[in-house]
Amino acid sequence: MPEAGDVLYVCRAASVQFVAPIRFRVIRPHPWETYHGWIWLDGYELSTTGEAVERRSIFVQPAGLRWITVNVARPRVAPRRPARPVPRPSPSPRPSPR
Repeated sequence: MPEAGDVLYVCRAASVQFVAPIRFRVIRPHPWETYHGWIWLDGYELSTTGEAVERRSIFVQPAGLRWITVNVARPRVAPRRPARPVPRPSPSPRPSPR
C-alpha cells in the first residue's frame, strides 16, 4: 500500500486513464471506501526532473503501481578538524596602588 512520500510510476496497469505514464509523489492514501482492489491517492504529478507540477487525486489499482527508488542528495559535510587551543593573552601586570 502506498504511503506518504512514496514516488510511484503510474501507468495503464494501474488505471486505463494513464495511457501516458506519470511519476507521482504520494501525499496520502484516502481512507474512502471504494471498489475492492482500488484506492484513491492524493499527491503531486512530477516532472522529469522530479519537481511537482500539479496536485492530483488519482483512482488506481495498487497492484498496477510501480515504486521508484529516489536517490536523495545529502549535503556534503566537510570533515571536522580537531579544535586548536586558542592562545590566551598573558595577564597584564596590575598597576601598583598609589
